[in-house]
Amino acid sequence: MWTEYDNTLTRTFRFADFRTAFAFLTAVAAEAERLDHHPWFSNEYNVVEFRLRTHDAGNTVTARDHALAAAISALASGEGVS
Repeated sequence: MWTEYDNTLTRTFRFADFRTAFAFLTAVAAEAERLDHHPWFSNEYNVVEFRLRTHDAGNTVTARDHALAAAISALASGEGVS
């Protein structure tokens, strides 16, 4: 579940292994490029963390962030992620 805190949408995903986590990030990168909205993320082994906010809107959460969050969640649902 995405959490909005301090003008940022955040979520952490856990995968079975590093390979699956990295494949997920590759898919997210393609979707972020398509939406022209590029997130901050961190990846350590099987854990991927995102922080979404719109820099052009004064570093606040906008509809663009919610759209990317929905796209990321949809991609994750196909990976059996927690």
